Amino acid sequence: MGNMLGYMITWTTYGTWLQGDKRGYVKDGKVLGENPKLQKANAQSQVGNSVKLTVQQQEIVRKAITIEAKKLKQKMYSMAVCSNHVHLVVEYISDPISEVVGYYKNATRVALQMKGFVGRVWTRGYDNRYCFNEKCLHARIDYVRKHN
Repeated sequence: MGNMLGYMITWTTYGTWLQGDKRGYVKDGKVLGENPKLQKANAQSQVGNSVKLTVQQQEIVRKAITIEAKKLKQKMYSMAVCSNHVHLVVEYISDPISEVVGYYKNATRVALQMKGFVGRVWTRGYDNRYCFNEKCLHARIDYVRKHN
């Protein structure tokens, strides 16, 4: 396979992109299609309101991710913070991706709480797409840039 150059990670705000969603969803690295019964069951099991980030909250998240990337000494190639999800393309570092995502989610949660946000922000889990060559890396960067 070769050396990993980087990866794209994506995570969603709480309750905005449930399993079974008509847009499809990712589970265990596989893209799955619409399942209304599953989506309804997930919606009923929510313990709080769905979270849509305001423009101001999106900026708080952007800044927190930028600061955390510097702490991790991880180069950030591209970032898109939307109202209901985050895309981030970063260089490969030796820390496990699950830990890296945890660092970013926690940093953004704390930053939002410091500005008065109350409640759960992010869903559990994340999606990641590995980049083993320049072509793949640039395709992921372009994809994320189009979200801005």
